[in-house]
Amino acid sequence: MRSSGVLLPVFSLPGKYGIGSLSKEAYAFVDFLSDAGQKYWQILPIGPTSYGDSPYQTFSSFAGNPYFIDLDALIAEKLITAKDLKGVDFGRKETDIAYGKLYEARFKVLRKAFENSGISKDRKFQAFLKANENWIDDYALFMALKDSFDGKSFYEWPDALKKREEKALAEAKEKYAEDILFYEFLQFEFEKQWKALKAYANKKGIEIIGDIPIYVAADSADVWANPKLFDLDKSCMPIHIAGCPPDAFAVDGQRWGNPVYNWAYHKKTGYAWWIERMTRCIALYDVIRIDHFRGFDEYYSIDSSEETARNGKWVKGPGYSLFEALKKAIPDMKVIAEDLGFITDTVRELINKTGFPNMKIVEFGFDGRKLNTKKADKLPHNEYLTCNFPNTNCVVYTGTHDNETVKGWLKHMKKAQLDEFKAYAGTDSDDYDVLTDRAIDLALSSVAEMAIIPMQDYLHLGNEARINTPSTTGANWRWRMKKGSCTKELAKSIKMRTILYCRNS
Repeated sequence: MRSSGVLLPVFSLPGKYGIGSLSKEAYAFVDFLSDAGQKYWQILPIGPTSYGDSPYQTFSSFAGNPYFIDLDALIAEKLITAKDLKGVDFGRKETDIAYGKLYEARFKVLRKAFENSGISKDRKFQAFLKANENWIDDYALFMALKDSFDGKSFYEWPDALKKREEKALAEAKEKYAEDILFYEFLQFEFEKQWKALKAYANKKGIEIIGDIPIYVAADSADVWANPKLFDLDKSCMPIHIAGCPPDAFAVDGQRWGNPVYNWAYHKKTGYAWWIERMTRCIALYDVIRIDHFRGFDEYYSIDSSEETARNGKWVKGPGYSLFEALKKAIPDMKVIAEDLGFITDTVRELINKTGFPNMKIVEFGFDGRKLNTKKADKLPHNEYLTCNFPNTNCVVYTGTHDNETVKGWLKHMKKAQLDEFKAYAGTDSDDYDVLTDRAIDLALSSVAEMAIIPMQDYLHLGNEARINTPSTTGANWRWRMKKGSCTKELAKSIKMRTILYCRNS
């Protein structure tokens, strides 16, 4: 069934307190999607972010981001007052996130809400803890300990705590009981608000596409609580880390720093941790996009002593056995396989065997060679040109959070590339807004069963609205949409195109 949706991170929503949250603006965006005839809202990972603010490097693959807790909802619950927020500097720019200011200001307000909550006596809170005991106890203790050590990585903690000696953990639980309760309270509030928003979206006919990284952060509750699941030495330090090899975009490759999995141990447990993780995701989302799917076939492993990714090697992953276990445990699981990058025949075989739709990117379809060489008929097959999609079992995007916006991409094109795009899109216009719309039309008109368009492209925004530039730091994960961007006129325009390309069924 043909359908479409919009990609917009939660943090990119407008709002009063420095970052997008589960606020009235989130509900308004759901209304906008409904008015626009859309079926899906795709977001980025919603875990608690660590140093660098990337949603793909979080302190837990199970927990929610406290930044997303709606402060106005806490006022409504009488946990804080409007006066508590007066004069607090969450960041002054409407379209930017000042993470430093956010970190300093947000947790003070959230702590006050906790202190006013009397949460330990709440029966719903106790039920929440019981339902999530497989992860929340370790996560809350992990965060409380991080605070006690001024945010230091758990690799730098005393050995007794780093290695989770029973006596040390018992003493820490008693010593930091109040801080542990605080982090449990944050997760309770996040969960309550998230599930209310998701229920509202589902009632309006909108499904949420969640996004999960294949790997977890080295400094995370996941690694600390489950060291056997990862390739670590006796000091809990990663022996091998994840990344990708050198290519045209990164001459030294990419050294991500995430510990790689001990897949032999995962298989020995029947992939129990992955089943728990995906079960959690099914409770949070309607559909799950798994980032870097090719790593399940083969993953790039780098010795942790290496300063670059140049000397890594490809190692065989778990293959279909993981998904066989997952499908048996979670038969109704809906997954999108992110298979971008250098894809081999064995990766394609794995995706085909799972039956999951893979991804196609309009921006990847043009390199300017087709119209400007006598050997055009001998060029490699480009699977990202919409005319080359082999079947309907795929999800097409104009671009992802890692790419330029379409307008930014068009402005940076060489003439040959732009000429090729214009010819393919059937236009001779030099107006970048018109050309952006043609790129969107290519996605919507394709045979792909699902089409997802980043909100920035519908708004005709340039690279000032880019979400992430891989292998860079400092300016990523910061863009926010201006208040008032989701107009009735835009919703009507999107709906008309949705109907035109038969994606409203």
